[in-house]
Amino acid sequence: MKLKEIKEILNAEVLTGGEYLDREVHSAFGSDLMSDVLAFVDDGTILLTGLTNPQVIRTAEMIDLFAIIFVRGKKPGEDILKLARNNKCTILKTDHILFTASGLLYENGLRGVKIEGAKIND
Repeated sequence: MKLKEIKEILNAEVLTGGEYLDREVHSAFGSDLMSDVLAFVDDGTILLTGLTNPQVIRTAEMIDLFAIIFVRGKKPGEDILKLARNNKCTILKTDHILFTASGLLYENGLRGVKIEGAKIND
């Protein structure tokens, strides 16, 4: 699935990185715990989060995340958007809560990150 499809599904606003909406997304991960993001996320994954601090962008930078979707209508500050631009990271904002946003993406065929040892991996 491409980022531009995700934007449409979530009725999301592009805050930065609109030129990268043709990037291919293979999975999604929803979390406000950046330690979980570091532990479980890999290439081709987007992050859905309500956490709007610089650690989100720094975490994305460490694991080469190219897109973050802020949920619950959260809009990060200009300092965070500047970090994202410097890292060529697309930032989207949706008014959906994390649960609804994840469900909409799942319903449209995007699956979650596969976690080793988990009994159920969709």
